Amino acid sequence: MSGPEAAPRSTGLLYGLGAYGSWGLFPAFFPLLKPAGSFEVLAHRIVWTLALMVAVIAAVRRFGDLRTITGRVWLLLVLASGLISVNWVIYVYAVNNGHVVDAALGYFINPLVSVALGMLLFREKLTRAQGVALGIAVTAVVILAVQVGSPPWIALGLAFSFGLYGAVKKAVPTDPRVSVGIESAIAAPVAIAYIAVIEIGGQGHFVGSGSWHTALMVLSGPVTAIPLLFFAAAAQRLPLVTLGLLMYITPAMQLTWGIVVGHEPMPPARWLGFALIWVALAVFSVDAIVRTRRSTEKAPLPLL
Repeated sequence: MSGPEAAPRSTGLLYGLGAYGSWGLFPAFFPLLKPAGSFEVLAHRIVWTLALMVAVIAAVRRFGDLRTITGRVWLLLVLASGLISVNWVIYVYAVNNGHVVDAALGYFINPLVSVALGMLLFREKLTRAQGVALGIAVTAVVILAVQVGSPPWIALGLAFSFGLYGAVKKAVPTDPRVSVGIESAIAAPVAIAYIAVIEIGGQGHFVGSGSWHTALMVLSGPVTAIPLLFFAAAAQRLPLVTLGLLMYITPAMQLTWGIVVGHEPMPPARWLGFALIWVALAVFSVDAIVRTRRSTEKAPLPLL
């Protein structure tokens, strides 16, 4: 590739690597916030993400966008705020309680969940390859459920909460920076009230665990928001197929962390379940690449 398209694509690739690489390092960050529990960490993520996004929106002068948001979009943003909050609290619980591998599984499953939601919610047609991939993924989930004696709730919770969040965001026409700020603002009153209650009751860990811990809690806002901003920038510069393939960086890093650093168990049945998920993702990815190339080849040549 050369010419004017090369620079946006190369910078988009850097933004994408920054977003997914940052998310892949989350298992190293959130255990540092202990002894704070999952809901306390969630509350601080919301509050400090809002603080950062207010500064970002002010810097890009987009506060005027708030006047153009319709009632329907506000309702969608409320739903998005709830879904991403659920996703965040499940994830923090997982990485702080020795379930990093389950979290990785959730994000391996997520692209396939998104395909299923697209079919159910947006009446998108399922290709034969996508149907095969979904069937393999369902088989993998059944194997994993049998292996642990119950469905992999953490993985399914992460996959469906983020998949539904993506589906809602698909219907939101608002600037990504503004929408992330609004989602944080919607949840902020509850988060602030929760922090106040536990701090007054002596159960909070924001100011009672040392200045370093306080700084890390504040840092949870930028750690949360910056990858989202990187992702938004990458989405504007890269084809969706490229963006989707980059997504696998995150769960691959998380899986490696869970096995190598966390020493989480990986019995044969669990390896088989993951292997089937990887096969499903391979089928899904190859199909997406082939369809993209075909559509590109059929596109009319630009007039000089």
